[in-house]
Amino acid sequence: MEARLDYLGSDVAMRTVKHFVSASKSLTGSALPAATQELVKIRASQINGCAGCLDMHTKEAAHAGETSLRLNLVAAWREATVFTEAERAALELTEQGTRIADAAGGVTDEIWANAAKHYDEEQLAALVSLIALINAFNRLNVIIQQPAGDYRPGQSG
Repeated sequence: MEARLDYLGSDVAMRTVKHFVSASKSLTGSALPAATQELVKIRASQINGCAGCLDMHTKEAAHAGETSLRLNLVAAWREATVFTEAERAALELTEQGTRIADAAGGVTDEIWANAAKHYDEEQLAALVSLIALINAFNRLNVIIQQPAGDYRPGQSG
């Protein structure tokens, strides 16, 4: 399988991705735990069917020490006992923030309040920004049918 578009060969695409990556780097140093960030990226990418992002973020999470048990259970986080209450709140916010077209009104007050119980204002800002950003990356990769499987941890810089 080949991508529909050579993203690396397009000036406008590379300028756009440069800004996406810059935004992503600003979240890396935030107070939102790194493990939570990877879980959020994985869950949104599962929902959106983004193989490229799943390839990248599952490998990055494993490289950072995340267990295969937790990685394998992200899609079934509601039934799994391996996630903290804070991680569950982040995953639920991720799902509603990713599926905003499926529910009139977007994220419910109940889901927001639950996330706010576990995260302070800065962490919530990082979480919301991360959800928006991973959805943008997902859409880019899904639209161009970016193939997956060859990613190596650390490859994206």
